[in-house]
Amino acid sequence: MNPLIKIRRDLHQIPEIGFQEFKTQAYLLSYLKSLPQQRISIKKWKTGLLVKVSGLNPRKTIGYRTDIDGLPISEQTGLPFSSVHEARMHACGHDFHMSIALGVLTFFVENPIVDDVVFVFQPAEEGPGGAEAMLESAEMREWMPDMIFALHIAPEYPVGTIAVKEGLLFANTSELFIDLKGKGGHAAYPHQTNDMVIAACSLVNQLQTVISRNVDPLDSAVITIGKITGGTVQNIIAEKARLEGTIRTLSPESMGKVKHRIEALVKGIETGYECEAVIDYGSMYHQVFNTESITKDFINYLQQGTDVKVIECREAMTGEDFGYMLKEIPGLMFWLGVESPFGLHHAKLTPNEAAIDVAVKVMTSYISFKGNQA
Repeated sequence: MNPLIKIRRDLHQIPEIGFQEFKTQAYLLSYLKSLPQQRISIKKWKTGLLVKVSGLNPRKTIGYRTDIDGLPISEQTGLPFSSVHEARMHACGHDFHMSIALGVLTFFVENPIVDDVVFVFQPAEEGPGGAEAMLESAEMREWMPDMIFALHIAPEYPVGTIAVKEGLLFANTSELFIDLKGKGGHAAYPHQTNDMVIAACSLVNQLQTVISRNVDPLDSAVITIGKITGGTVQNIIAEKARLEGTIRTLSPESMGKVKHRIEALVKGIETGYECEAVIDYGSMYHQVFNTESITKDFINYLQQGTDVKVIECREAMTGEDFGYMLKEIPGLMFWLGVESPFGLHHAKLTPNEAAIDVAVKVMTSYISFKGNQA
């Protein structure tokens, strides 16, 4: 078996959620210690790692980032190497991302280039967000890359395909939690209560007007309420209700406008339903904005120097905290085709493992090109 496929399957069995990636970190360290150590330096950061492969005569540092956490999803793939952690799954492909990163790292240990290459094994991408904090850490500041690259698996594209674009690739995202507190009571005496189920339903309907009436039709934004909870039993009017959702916009300015309008609507609910409301935006991710000059160079290199199919894709409303790194460091992220019949965050996601070698070949070739340039 291809050793990187074995690594992927091992990691697939031990998914852990953000800042709880203890087994994952230990597995990565064990593999790294099996490599020749002459050019490797390792730093721990919380449950993540930074690994520097020293170059022959370094003039700059090239960064490569992978996320390492899983999702709170119960796997339904039926694979013989399914998750052994209850209600945990690598349903966003981070097992693929790590395996590819280890493949690229191993190549440069065995085939050093002129420049240093720093590999960032980042925890908590799915939440609460590890990129921004890791970027600000003393450990990463000491090994700050001059440019940085990352990828994300794409179930909708076939193996052998890379999809990328200059500029905006992924949206600005924010979680949204709204807690409502009114006055509960007996179902037979609604006039003596302030029903938070009614208030929550009204608020959900009002939230749907934010995009249609407050965002430029030529712009794009999304508010999704994915979960509502309220009340205790069928014959008690609910004292409390909670809405949980997400906001996604194609610009930081639109995110500010959307939040301002949400806050105004919530104040109206407080007045109209005589209740208290608390808004929590949870984790917020900055847009993934690919550096235009580097992305042009990357696309040109792929088209002239490799046999992968390059698609210049559209921006997507997905979120990725790699955007914080690109906000400070020039670089890019791209989609890697893995042709799964089920999509990201699905309990039956089954990416094609042949894509691992495709990505390793592309990234070792391109980083070698960049790291040996005069």
